[in-house]
Amino acid sequence: MRITDLLNASSIDLNAKPLNKKEAIEQAVKLMAASGNITDIEAYTKQVIAREEESTTGVGEGIAIPHGKCSAVSRPGLAAMIIRDGVDYDSLDGEPVNVLFLIAAPDSEDNVHLDVLSKLSVLLMDEEFIKKLKAAKDIGEFLEVIDNADSESKSIDERLQDTGTYNAGISDTNSIDRYIAAVTSCPTGIAHTYMAAEGLEKLGHPQPESNLSADIKSGSPVVIST
Repeated sequence: MRITDLLNASSIDLNAKPLNKKEAIEQAVKLMAASGNITDIEAYTKQVIAREEESTTGVGEGIAIPHGKCSAVSRPGLAAMIIRDGVDYDSLDGEPVNVLFLIAAPDSEDNVHLDVLSKLSVLLMDEEFIKKLKAAKDIGEFLEVIDNADSESKSIDERLQDTGTYNAGISDTNSIDRYIAAVTSCPTGIAHTYMAAEGLEKLGHPQPESNLSADIKSGSPVVIST
């Protein structure tokens, strides 16, 4: 499954103009509904807002990834907005959001879409990818940018196979074990785990784990998702 399999052209707005965070979410939900991924707009909107009340999904650097997982979602999907003037989103870095991807996940045990969403989350950490999305002249080009990047991106399984130990200058004789850890907690359990892993990869080679379990080696970055 590719990212564009979850993102319909009718769910993309390259010139969105929400006045605030609430409007940004409402407009994104309408885009999601346009592709037929949700059966109850009100219930899904409440779920997305409830998630925001736990902690903002404005992850910084002009990016927001609001999401909701509930029975109002009939199938996994994405909606995307480019907000050229930016919008105050209560982001972690306090900066306005220009790029927003809304994620809809069904309340089921079928997680076939998680690899797709993990790749998207990692791509959103790539400055060049973001620049190309903003520069897209139309929806077709926007989707092409995503599809090309998707073709070059490794799946989460492939990324995990590439992981290893990062010594960070620590000698084998050092008696003190040192770890770099990122702990994420999210009902949907999608975006932040993989974005944390990508951030840690800039320092070393993360080993994303779940359910509070990890094979921790000295000097190895670890991502724990609860």
